[in-house]
Amino acid sequence: MRLIKTYVLDKMEACFRWPQRHMPWILATCWITAISVVGISNAYAEIPKQKGWTLQFSDDFVGAANQLPSRAKWRFDTGHQYPAGPPQWGTGEIQAYTAAPANISLDGHGNLRITPLRDHAGNWTSARIETRKDNFKPPKGGLLRIEARIQMPDVSDKAALGYWPAFWALGHSYRRNGKWPQAGEFDIMENVNGIDSVWGILHCGVYPGGPCGEPDGLGRRAACAPATCQATFHVYAFEWDNSVSPVQLRWYVDGTLFDHVSQNQLPAATWKEITGQGGYFLLLNVAMGGGFSYAMAGAIPTPNETTEPGHPMVVDYVAVWTRASAAKH
Repeated sequence: MRLIKTYVLDKMEACFRWPQRHMPWILATCWITAISVVGISNAYAEIPKQKGWTLQFSDDFVGAANQLPSRAKWRFDTGHQYPAGPPQWGTGEIQAYTAAPANISLDGHGNLRITPLRDHAGNWTSARIETRKDNFKPPKGGLLRIEARIQMPDVSDKAALGYWPAFWALGHSYRRNGKWPQAGEFDIMENVNGIDSVWGILHCGVYPGGPCGEPDGLGRRAACAPATCQATFHVYAFEWDNSVSPVQLRWYVDGTLFDHVSQNQLPAATWKEITGQGGYFLLLNVAMGGGFSYAMAGAIPTPNETTEPGHPMVVDYVAVWTRASAAKH
């Protein structure tokens, strides 16, 4: 970032060294240069330093273009299901997940790109990764914060039908016994069909129905502002706050709270089930099709012939912090 700022200042200073008769068009050119460079810099932001918080995990996806994300931090889901798991990942999504750089790779500018593609036969591929760590949870009486800066796939209307990007967390018991929604699921950023909204959802209890109303889950949607979710990066965050009573789960977009679930909204046994286990792991993926997409499209099959492949979800960073208590912030 410092190098980019220096470059912009140097360019602007050079503008004023040109002969005055050339000034109108030189200034216009220089301002365009400066604005374009600043725009590029917005695609990369350093992981924030959170006063009073302890960083537990981070990835800013810095590396050479076409390189895979760190296998020390992430594991790759491939195919159409977990071993012995439900087909189509339990959601009806149609793509095959791969670990191919065409579907998932660093862009060389500090971002991760997950790109759905369609071959000549109409088969879709995309990517899904999970953190190797699966013990993210707040300390006793403290807080957990999970955050990512993401630009959703920049596609909308009919061309976006079937796109289902997400940043979410699953309870670590899911890796042990495959039971969902008992494991608990926090959808921190979920979007579908290029709609200018983010959904924050809690999944819990039993399927179907239960206290979280499965398969829909318990939550709500919010608009991105001032720019759309697809047009630029936004910061999506989730907090699990054990320092208040009743305990709260909270969802944010760009620092604005848009949803929360309190402990007293759920049966005690359900709350214990989703919060009493060893922790959570994080996931990033772009699915194609599936029940959510189908429902939001008004029962139109998704994706279909109007859907455009090749629009990536771009992830600037992912970070997880804990804090001992709110009083120490």
